[in-house]
Amino acid sequence: MTTKRPTRIARLVVADAPASGKDALNAALELFHRRWTLRILWELRADDASLNFRALQAACGDLSASVLNQRLAELRDALLVAHDAGSGYRLAPQGRSLLVAIEPLLKWAPRWAREVQRSGQTS
Repeated sequence: MTTKRPTRIARLVVADAPASGKDALNAALELFHRRWTLRILWELRADDASLNFRALQAACGDLSASVLNQRLAELRDALLVAHDAGSGYRLAPQGRSLLVAIEPLLKWAPRWAREVQRSGQTS
């Protein structure tokens, strides 16, 4: 029987028990900082989204299979993504709650982009 080796992100969260606010935030920020992580979560955001590996890879554009495998392992260890053998990958309950947490950012981003565009036009 083989033992699954936890990813670096899972080790970061587990190593700093109890997960204080600052330590937990640092671990989350490190996870989100990794290339493609937020894009993968975004592609799985629909309520009924369950994508198989190839469909998720296609939705993410230029993402290589090896990087997608690595990120999905990290996201599963972080309890943000679940995998069902028959239907594919989907957001886990913690992943769904993350979408609620970033909702204000989704509302803020278009206003910010318009402001940046306006400032570029007057420079």
